[in-house]
Amino acid sequence: MIWKLSGDVTCDGEYAVTIYQKRWKVEEFHKSLRSNAGLAKSPTRTVTAQNNHVFMAIYAVFKLEYLKIKHKANHFALRAKLFIKANQIAYAELQKMKRCLPLNLWMTPIIKKRSITY
Repeated sequence: MIWKLSGDVTCDGEYAVTIYQKRWKVEEFHKSLRSNAGLAKSPTRTVTAQNNHVFMAIYAVFKLEYLKIKHKANHFALRAKLFIKANQIAYAELQKMKRCLPLNLWMTPIIKKRSITY
């Protein structure tokens, strides 16, 4: 089992656990990059755009880590909280826009019925 954690076959169990703990932190970082920062879903085609996307994804994970420590919540809970808040703000903005429209405009049906004759 030690050979999977380290190439050093002479290391003791405590050293192997230390290496595994460090590797696990890297795995968590990569998971957060893929799941929370959308690194795998990059629609970019040019090298410059890809570099910018990778940089911003890494920056986003660091910001999430900061928020995780500050709010004492994991990345997925923070993402859900941000998603809910964004939807609430969007809904409130939609309601404001709706109030600005004349009453008869948003109450009339958009699709007009056509009479079909045979």
